Amino acid sequence: MKSVYKLLIDIGPLAVFFIFYTRSGLQEAILPLMIATVISVIISYILEKKIPIMPTLGAAIVLIFGGLTIYFDNEIFIKMKPTIINMVFALILYGGVIVKKPLLKYLLGAALKLEEDGWRILTQRWIAFFVALAVLNEIVWRTQSTDVWVNFKVFGILPITFIFTMTQFPLIKKYQIED
Repeated sequence: MKSVYKLLIDIGPLAVFFIFYTRSGLQEAILPLMIATVISVIISYILEKKIPIMPTLGAAIVLIFGGLTIYFDNEIFIKMKPTIINMVFALILYGGVIVKKPLLKYLLGAALKLEEDGWRILTQRWIAFFVALAVLNEIVWRTQSTDVWVNFKVFGILPITFIFTMTQFPLIKKYQIED
């Protein structure tokens, strides 16, 4: 049941964004996205009894770039948001590599027990994935219509992330520490 709530919290703001976009357009979908994102972080905090680090960071970026989009009446800011979020996540993980602290271990350590080599490889793969998603977002929003970009954001990024995550299971299995 907890995983159902987590999924709803994760995709809820995206669903709100898409609904408002299809009815009113991009500019009118930004404020509902911002509100839904804040609500999802609050609900996550209530359910988890701790501040969710990545969703909170993501919410801050949504608020900043959504605010800039509304203030300047320019969609470029919200279109750059996935690029910025993915690059920030990649840089945070890379910072952990530099200081030899696998940050994924701190984020996922309660759910996964891996050997150090497993954490290192998994971290490198997630860094590459976040960079690839950032580049892909840049290509899509700079070369395609807003409709194509919104559909990519709503219906492309989540499945791509899911598929990438699924492809990591053999690595996780190989380096998993049994209790």
